[in-house]
Amino acid sequence: MTALLRLCATETTLFFREPTSVFFTLGLPPLLLVIVGAVPSFREPGLDGLRTIDVYTPVVVVLGIGLIAMTVLPQQFATYREKGVLRRLRTTPVTPATMLGAQLLLATAVSVTTMLVVLTVARVAFDVTLPAAPVAYVLAYVMTASAMFVLGLLVASLAPSGKSAGAAGTLLFCPILFFAGLWIPRDSMNDVLRRISDFTPLGAGAQSLQDAAAGQWPELLHLAVMLAWTVVAGGVAARCFRWE
Repeated sequence: MTALLRLCATETTLFFREPTSVFFTLGLPPLLLVIVGAVPSFREPGLDGLRTIDVYTPVVVVLGIGLIAMTVLPQQFATYREKGVLRRLRTTPVTPATMLGAQLLLATAVSVTTMLVVLTVARVAFDVTLPAAPVAYVLAYVMTASAMFVLGLLVASLAPSGKSAGAAGTLLFCPILFFAGLWIPRDSMNDVLRRISDFTPLGAGAQSLQDAAAGQWPELLHLAVMLAWTVVAGGVAARCFRWE
């Protein structure tokens, strides 16, 4: 446990030495929310009583999860493997598995911090109601993060280098983010796109967070989809992951 905490502290220090990663993971989601909320029409209620800013808040939350999961996490692990860091760890008391735990703890801390900042900005600046079903919201958040983190580890397990892992993660992240509703809200998608969105990790995650924010329990379909992504992608990543 001591080794895990020390390694986590070291990885946190290294993370904050990369201004680009810090901006995109911690700064971009709140900034995007402010940009969306600055449009007057996006603060006006629609026919269903929801404003665009209300609908986009869960999408921005899952954006924060996806950024750390699909850009930072796979690139970092693939780079450590490429440079022989994981191989050298085998000769020290800090095992490669400890490195994995430290990276996941860091990713979790960063994504939770981003979520809290986004919810605070949404509430204070745009009067977005806080989640009416907090337990369901936490469950939806944990399952979304789990699905995305193992997907990032799957990219890291298959990519031959750090640069290729970053490129592959970003390339895969774009369509996943589209189906989360960043460019076209899920309610505005046609039946085919919405059905595809239901079976993507961020599409299911964004809708689950939206449901929990409204005080409803997430649909079992969306919870099952995120669980399936976690189990399947996690199993493939564990099978294919190379420490050197």
